[in-house]
Amino acid sequence: MKKLRPSAERGFGDHGWLKSFHTFSFADYRDPKHVHFRALRVMNEDWVAPGEGFGEHPHNDMEIVTYVLEGQLEHRDSMGNGEILRPGEFQRMSAGTGITHSEFNPSKTEPVHLYQIWLFPAKKGIEPSYEQRPFSQAGRQGKWQLVATPRDAAEQDLGAVPVDDQPLSIHQDARIFLADIAAGKSLDHTIAAGRHVWLQVLRGDAQVEGYSMTAGDGLAISDETRFQVSSRAGTELMLFDLA
Repeated sequence: MKKLRPSAERGFGDHGWLKSFHTFSFADYRDPKHVHFRALRVMNEDWVAPGEGFGEHPHNDMEIVTYVLEGQLEHRDSMGNGEILRPGEFQRMSAGTGITHSEFNPSKTEPVHLYQIWLFPAKKGIEPSYEQRPFSQAGRQGKWQLVATPRDAAEQDLGAVPVDDQPLSIHQDARIFLADIAAGKSLDHTIAAGRHVWLQVLRGDAQVEGYSMTAGDGLAISDETRFQVSSRAGTELMLFDLA
């Protein structure tokens, strides 16, 4: 079973300094048909103006993953972390018992384009933690690149991944993959029994067995064992393998 979530039907907020599309209910956008998909709670695509950002604010009991497509994002938090997130880098922040953080665009001239993703943690009240890591573009050319894995499965998954592309660990039974598919090419994905997939088109176009998708579109896949995705002009994809 597949269900398309078209980009044009997402929630949208224009705050001047921030333009944000919401795949699931978020802030003032409420849609009872699109609250979450399995453990995937938030899928926001944001554009932040130069010199602007999210001031210090709190979170708890959420796994927060950020991926920058263009520009730079400056992160600071109450754990003492202060980093610049660049294209091709992933950030994972486990809010756990509680953290505060801020995210700003440090550029004076260029916007930053990013995805911020929240997943419910497998359990509440964990110790807050933070990771940030770059992933090579070569590692996802025509294949699925593992960028995040369940914390208790990290050793198993790490053995099959090059040292330079070791995945982040998250407190949830979920794996996150990236893939770049060249024009005219295709890529398969096998779904284990009892698993579910969310496929998000980050750039370009994708076709999945009768569904034609463009940037910002998402596709929920359940009760299936495999699928094939292709692209006419080239695409970048993010895939969530969920319990």
